[in-house]
Amino acid sequence: MTFPNTLGAELRKAASLRATWVAAAVALLGSALITVLNSVSARVALDSGRGESTGLTSPFELGYAAVPLGTVGAVVLGVVVIGSEYTANSADAGGGRQITATLTAAPHRVRLLLAKALTVVLAVAATAAVAIPTSVGIATLVIGDAAPETVPLEEMLHRFLGAALYWTLMGLIAFAITVLTRSGVIPLIVLIVNSSLVSFSLLLTRLTSLAYWLPDMAGRKLFGGLETVEGGLDAGPGALVMAAWTAGLLAVAAAVFSRRDA
Repeated sequence: MTFPNTLGAELRKAASLRATWVAAAVALLGSALITVLNSVSARVALDSGRGESTGLTSPFELGYAAVPLGTVGAVVLGVVVIGSEYTANSADAGGGRQITATLTAAPHRVRLLLAKALTVVLAVAATAAVAIPTSVGIATLVIGDAAPETVPLEEMLHRFLGAALYWTLMGLIAFAITVLTRSGVIPLIVLIVNSSLVSFSLLLTRLTSLAYWLPDMAGRKLFGGLETVEGGLDAGPGALVMAAWTAGLLAVAAAVFSRRDA
């Protein structure tokens, strides 16, 4: 099977999984819901003359503030693309795993893993292309002419691309960890908790400055303007460090995947 055929098969497989659409919905609806709540609250405050209490600087900033939450959806997408291969089928279907059939159809393991990684990239990019503009659009629509837009279009585009890159790299990191563990449970628990509830990396920065070189902390300034922690790497160097982590984990995952039993 050629690489384009393998990629096409993996894209169709991912699109057929309910969990893929759930993950995309988490990124889209989660960000949108938070934006709606924040925007309505800000508009009520503006209409009542209490605009200064909202800390609102522009509709874009208000909508964009919810974008980091979409990282959870990106992580789930990264896990689902490979984790579904290791999920046992029902007893009626023999109780086997999909990975056996997949390797029979596409025995070149590195090519298969590359196709799956590219599937993650395309799925996360497509989700970001819908979710991020939607959140910003909701805020702009709700706020209306009650507050002027102060963020230039060029900066909006730059920050959109930065957020999409962060989502994509986190999705690939989740993908690589799932390959290594052959289970989606560990990466889902660790990465979702770290991205949404308690950032272990952030806590580690209180102990050592080396924690700023961990992938999620290194790339946090890709969001631009949303960083709440002083110190650490700037957006450019941080993106390179995060990309290096991603490439390293993918290389290790590929080496392990190509050598061990299914």
